[in-house]
Amino acid sequence: MTEDLALYVHWPFCLAKCPYCDFNSHVRERIDQTRFASALRRELATEAARLGRRRLTSVFFGGGTPSLMDPSTVGALLDDAAGYFTAADDLEITLEANPTSIEAGRLADYRAAGVNRVSIGIQSLDAAALRTLGRQHSADEAVAALRLARRLFPRVSFDLIYARPGQDQAQWRAELQAALAIAADHLSLYQLTIEPATPFEALHRQGKIVLPDPDTAAALYNATEEECARAGLLAYEISNYARPGEESRHNLTYWRYRDYAGIGPGAHGRVTVAGLLRATRRHRAPEPWAERVEQTGHGLTADLPVAAEERAREALLMGLRLAEGVDLARFATRTGRTLEQSVDDGVLVRCIEEAYLTLTPDRLVATREGRIRLDSLLSALVV
Repeated sequence: MTEDLALYVHWPFCLAKCPYCDFNSHVRERIDQTRFASALRRELATEAARLGRRRLTSVFFGGGTPSLMDPSTVGALLDDAAGYFTAADDLEITLEANPTSIEAGRLADYRAAGVNRVSIGIQSLDAAALRTLGRQHSADEAVAALRLARRLFPRVSFDLIYARPGQDQAQWRAELQAALAIAADHLSLYQLTIEPATPFEALHRQGKIVLPDPDTAAALYNATEEECARAGLLAYEISNYARPGEESRHNLTYWRYRDYAGIGPGAHGRVTVAGLLRATRRHRAPEPWAERVEQTGHGLTADLPVAAEERAREALLMGLRLAEGVDLARFATRTGRTLEQSVDDGVLVRCIEEAYLTLTPDRLVATREGRIRLDSLLSALVV
């Protein structure tokens, strides 16, 4: 059976580089919109030719800051995708946007281009925190953009970052309650992490940024779940909360370890070609990527089959983030391995005994306590 397909499109440009961010994003004084639109369309054509006609379940414009992309480029890519693939009846088309007044002014054009879900990078409703995080918008702009988005799009999500330096539980609950009062159907709520080679890492090494200790971070996580549940948004993944039925179908593709094609600078993919799952990666730097596409039709720097052991590892690392856990029948079909071949039996038994994991004939699931400790749990469990 041919695998369904999700499509990820990476737009690598931002107005400014946030000091906590390690994504493949770049600041340019001027962006050659025509050149990058043409390159994206050509790379999509090349990828579609080798994948064949698949059922397309979602499209996600990520970045970088896709709301800096000309709406005409979004529309052209969606038209191309509709020609190459068979769109699902409930095709989800998401675009990430920042709430500056410049970008918010384009939201109606993105809706007209075909986008039916928008994800807004608000990150905080606190003015001081926005400055610390290097954001280019104010809290008022964020609220205004969100209200506009709710009028224009049938589905809306936004991001917040918590467990920030000095943030206590009362402060976070108040901020989150204010956010939930204007939320729609989905929230992504991330604990601040220190990523290598970012300005925040240098400040952290110097002791100028101190994150909450593990007990405080766990209490903040618990508070997050409580406040979201009170508002009717359930934790379907470690950092994502939704009303039932409003989960991000695109991101579920990743977590359920299904096929997704990635185009654009630095984009990754996992696609089945001639019965083999392949890992793809594109050149990260925007201009060299565009030059490669112009010369060869694609910007691939890696296109390799994924070995069974690696498939099993990736499926477990992704699937255990979900509240639903790992479907073991799907796991065996996708990886060619059993669960017993893929985990440390002794660690698995201890995790079950300590109520961090539950195992049934059908599923392996991380409990709420297990998901709080998931990073350390997985490092010991997955072989």
